[in-house]
Amino acid sequence: MKTAVVIGGSSGIGLAAVKALAAGGWRVFELSRREIELAGATHLHCDVSDEASVKAAFEQICKQAEPDLILNCAGFGISGAVEFTELADAKRLFDVDFFGTVNVNRAAIPSLRKTGGRIINVSSVAAPVPIPFQTYYSAAKAAVSSYTMAAANELRPFGISVCAILPGDIRTGFTAAREKQAIGDELYKGRISRSVARMERDEQGGMPPERIAKAIVRIAKKKRVRPFYTVGFFYHLVTFLIKILPASLANRVIAMLYSK
Repeated sequence: MKTAVVIGGSSGIGLAAVKALAAGGWRVFELSRREIELAGATHLHCDVSDEASVKAAFEQICKQAEPDLILNCAGFGISGAVEFTELADAKRLFDVDFFGTVNVNRAAIPSLRKTGGRIINVSSVAAPVPIPFQTYYSAAKAAVSSYTMAAANELRPFGISVCAILPGDIRTGFTAAREKQAIGDELYKGRISRSVARMERDEQGGMPPERIAKAIVRIAKKKRVRPFYTVGFFYHLVTFLIKILPASLANRVIAMLYSK
């Protein structure tokens, strides 16, 4: 039986992935700050922004099994204008959404060398398509994507594969949990609130997290992986167009959608 460690598996995509992996016969450890009981999975308390907490969790796991799969789902979002977002809030987001992934993978790599395992990082379509007024979330996910590509080349000689899945709009509690800051909206002529409202409508009309979970299980089973995976024709098209369009044109299109 193969062993999966799902980070941030208490809600959203992570929770759906825990259930899908357990149903597929994996032994699953779920790491998060929220105390939760999950059928078919072992919960361990872990704060991914705290390196010592992550190391302690992996010490417990490795006493029972060597991980074959690491799935990094932990994260949250903030919104607001760049000039009015407190630096402490931006750093707190990076500590979870980016450095949380870094902490987990640092703790997991020694075990993954033994199993020839796989790391799947959860990035976002917001990485190649940076969303105005959600700048720091987009930047953190872009950092995850760059980290994924570089780490894949570093770890390939050890038999460890690294890739990222880039979800688009997903219908989860992530939307309600977003920390919204509307300071400066009058100065920006309502553009902050309109942009966030547009994004949240898109999210709540998006695909269910179970669809992403199914894709994650497929990726986990592949013999070889490519660096990035998107789910759904629309998001394949969007990421492809962003790659081929001149940056100035691509950014004008993004502005038309989220910055009017």
